[in-house]
Amino acid sequence: MAIKRKEKNRTEYVSIREEPFKSPKAKFEVFGEEMIEKEVKQSGNSGRVYLPPEWVGKHVKIIRID
Repeated sequence: MAIKRKEKNRTEYVSIREEPFKSPKAKFEVFGEEMIEKEVKQSGNSGRVYLPPEWVGKHVKIIRID
């Protein structure tokens, strides 16, 4: 359920859940060439993970594990 809040020509919907939403764990089976496990670092208002320069131009899949 959400409530509607208006503020200076802007409408914002705010969740009023009593506890944060937790998605159920999922199992993924991925086939690939290499795997690197790293921690996401703060980068401004976002997160960043550095990968090897050899991976530039390659397709990757990122799976959050916690």
